[in-house]
Amino acid sequence: MEKYQKLIFVCTGNTCRSPMAEAIYRNLEKVSERKVLSRGLVVLFPEPINPKAEVVLKKHDLEIMNHVSKGLKTSDIDDNTIILTMTESQKRKILELYPGVKDIYTIKEYAGEIGDVVDPYGGTLVEYEECYIELARLVKKTVYKLNEEE
Repeated sequence: MEKYQKLIFVCTGNTCRSPMAEAIYRNLEKVSERKVLSRGLVVLFPEPINPKAEVVLKKHDLEIMNHVSKGLKTSDIDDNTIILTMTESQKRKILELYPGVKDIYTIKEYAGEIGDVVDPYGGTLVEYEECYIELARLVKKTVYKLNEEE
């Protein structure tokens, strides 16, 4: 039995970092029963994945089909959920908005690193690629750590 039955990656708008992390995770962890989602903290209306993020994912033979941004909701979270945010401020915001949340970390914190995953929004394709490379490393560490904890 997996310690966490649900993993939620959270970023600001759910159009770049968290969907990329979700796609990377799904590609790395194909045997787990764990449900993997991505959500945003500021989702005013449904949007597709950022075109530059999509280009970078395709370059790495990954895609996230029919992605539409979704905001984090109380109904997404239960006792078997782990939440990984991209920044410390997102983690604090979730703890403020959802006081019952127990298992929440920044993705770097969970992977044993310090700092935030910088939002490439508005940046160049190279900046999106750099973000992808960082997320790929962090998500790989996340997969190993989740598998160790079972």
